[in-house]
Order: sequence, then C-alpha cells, then structure tokens
Amino acid sequence: MARRKKGQAISGWINLDKPYDLGSTSAVNRVRRLFDAQKAGHAGTLDPLATGILPIALGEATKTVPYLVDADKAYRFTIEWGRTTATYDREGATLAESDVRPTVAQVEAALPAFVGEIQQIPPAYSAIKVDGERAYDLARAGEKVELEARTVTIHSARVAGADDADHVTIEIECGKGTYVRAIVRDLALALGACGHVSALRRTRVGRFTEQSAVALELLEDLGYEARQSEALLPVETALDDIPVLAVTDEDAFRLKQGRSIVLVPRQVEAVKARLKPGSRTVSAMSGERVVALCEMRAGRLEPSRVFNL
Repeated sequence: MARRKKGQAISGWINLDKPYDLGSTSAVNRVRRLFDAQKAGHAGTLDPLATGILPIALGEATKTVPYLVDADKAYRFTIEWGRTTATYDREGATLAESDVRPTVAQVEAALPAFVGEIQQIPPAYSAIKVDGERAYDLARAGEKVELEARTVTIHSARVAGADDADHVTIEIECGKGTYVRAIVRDLALALGACGHVSALRRTRVGRFTEQSAVALELLEDLGYEARQSEALLPVETALDDIPVLAVTDEDAFRLKQGRSIVLVPRQVEAVKARLKPGSRTVSAMSGERVVALCEMRAGRLEPSRVFNL
C-alpha cells in the first residue's frame, strides 16, 4: 500500500520577493511549510546576497518549472569600483585594488559590447558542476576551476544611476544562464578597473514581476486561507509563452489518460500561427484549468505532462 504524502495537495505559484541573506532552498522550504504543500520547487536559483523575484512552485506547478527556468529575466545591480574579489561580490576575498573610477559616460560606452549573443565564462564560484562537483565547492577548497565559455543572450543593458564616483547601477534584460557577476568582471576588465557586485536584485522572471511579488513576511502574517486566495497564482502562470488550445471534456479525459487527440485543420493552423520557431509545445485547457502540456505532431496533440488538478 502506497504511503500517503505529507501535507496538502495544493498547486500553484508563489511570486516570492526573496529577502537578503536567505538561500533559495531555504526560501522554498519556508513557503512549503506555510502552505503545508506536499511538493515544492523553484525556477532559477537566486544567491543569498541577492534579493528579488524567486518564483516558487507548489504541487502540480512543479511540472512547469522547466518552462520558467528558460524564461527571460531582468536584473538591477550595483558595481562598486576599487576592489576585485574572488567571488565578484562583496563577501569574497580581495584579489586586486585600483584607484580607477570609470565615469558613467565610460560605462555607457562600454555596455553595447555586452548586448546580444555573447560568450561568457561563468564565475568559478558558481553552481556549475565540474566532474560531478559544484564549481564553488572546488573553488572554496582552493582548487583551480576552469570553466568553458558559454553563449548567453543579453537583450538590453543600461545605466540606471550612480550615487557617487565609487558606484554605478545597471539594469539588464537577459536570457537564461547569464551571470551578473561575470558581466561585472568583464566590464571592469574592459574599463581597466577593479570592481565587484555590491547589490543585486532580480526584477523579473518571465511574467513574474516586482509589481505582483509578495514578501515572505507578509506570507507569514497572512492566515492559511488568505495565503491561498491572495498569494497563490494558477499553475499556468508559468506557461505564458506557450500557445493555449481549448479542448472538450472528452478530449481532456483522453489527454489525462495519456492518450493523444486529433485536431481539426482549423485548430492545427491556429496553433501553428502561435508556436515559436522550433517549438511544438501546446497547453491544453479545459475551462479555467490546464489539462496537459502536449507536443503537436502530424495534426495530433500528444500529452507530455499531465496535470492532476
């Protein structure tokens, strides 16, 4: 006899505004306990020293995490000039110091080189695995970590302000896999300066924005029913970029059983018009609920992830 899972069968997304000095895993565990959820996960790690958007999936929403991990993101970060650290943030050991203080105009002139598809070497202090070990574990153990350059996409980059000569704040919109600390490392090098990240905030992940984010303290203050009604977002929130196709109750039943359904020509054409280049993924909806994520092949929808909602 299967053991009953602990917690409630609750499903949806929490758009958490993660506080400073809290790890992503700890944040997920606290939200999971607040909702007494059976299952939880997050879409994209956020360093403890960073604040901002950390989408947390509960229950069936965990099945949509891969789609949100691939979503575009936005960051606002501050560079402090004068000191380069091992981790490229303010907690790392000092590697070099310099009196060079790039002006706002110099930073603005250098930023275009960081926009578009660029090659970026991730920082040694990152979660990337090297021979089965996390790079940051190897770096902390004093081992030399050499990571290969990766292609990342930065859609835009702009100077958002400068409080004084020692600091400049930048905002970027980027694709998955972009490391802000690597941008700061390379930008400082291009400007002949030393610098590190003194403040970092993620302001958007896909359609999860600051405007709809909820603070952990507020979640803790709300009662259980209020948390569900005021903070819990639908499972399909993470599927904003995926075409939606309304299906009948009969077709919804077939999809939930793992069986494919046949589309009529007008449905095929309607879906094709909304698919991204190279994508076949379609979200099948029955009324207000997502039934399954499907792959469209030869005029049929074949379920790849079925939701029990």
